[in-house]
Amino acid sequence: MWLLVVVLTFIWGTSFILIKKGLVVFSSDELGALRIVIACLALLPFALRNLRKVEPARWKFIFASGLLGNLFPAFLFAYAETRLASGLAGVLNSLTALFTLLIGAFFFQQSITWMRLLGIMVGMAGTAMLILSGNGSADLDNKFYGLYIVVATICYGGSANIIKFRLKGISPMVMSSLALLTVGPLAAAYLFTTDAVNKLQYTSGAWEALFYIATLAVFSTAIGLILLNKLIHFSTPLFASSTNYLIPIVALMWGVLDGETIHFWHYIGMLVILAGVFIVNRAK
Repeated sequence: MWLLVVVLTFIWGTSFILIKKGLVVFSSDELGALRIVIACLALLPFALRNLRKVEPARWKFIFASGLLGNLFPAFLFAYAETRLASGLAGVLNSLTALFTLLIGAFFFQQSITWMRLLGIMVGMAGTAMLILSGNGSADLDNKFYGLYIVVATICYGGSANIIKFRLKGISPMVMSSLALLTVGPLAAAYLFTTDAVNKLQYTSGAWEALFYIATLAVFSTAIGLILLNKLIHFSTPLFASSTNYLIPIVALMWGVLDGETIHFWHYIGMLVILAGVFIVNRAK
């Protein structure tokens, strides 16, 4: 399971810098739509092959998972990163673990132990350290845009619980491909109302930006979704979502390579986050 955690951490930690690169040419809504459409196409052969493997009564949960786990966050994260640094976006993504725990407790009758709550709080404290150690005034001026990421993490928390408690028995590949199939047409229909196609024809750097978005779609969305579903089935939604405490570390490292600076308190925050992950996953 820990190998899946490491791979997911790297894949998703890289997604924020890929969004940043895609936004150089495409608007946030164009990027969100392109991301979902490309991811849907990447898994389309698997989706078509497995259409009849799901009972009709479970399609509504697959659709809900597609909306909450893919469509809405793709647009919300892209819009937030029009004003937020990619590293800060990665930090705020760690809120997913908290909302997974709370949604599981309120809607899926999951218990919250004191140790789990402590681990969540320690992880949140590390997240707060990273936020307060921001190295750019622009981040502080535009922190309102972080609310879009908060909404996205609520969506992720809902999707993780739906996968675990309403879609048991469906293989990760089948579930992931079908979830994207349910929302892919919606994203495609919206995409053709935008200027994305014209940009590919007439805007300098558009194909390079599309490459970043395609990489984001195939790895962070399609493959990442499959691995997440596998991890959720093997463990718990809380354990799976705890990868989001590790993602800021990768996101900040990519930020450094892109010219951002990591300060002393960033490193302290990372250590606190790791302590929170340990507590959460040791709790009974």
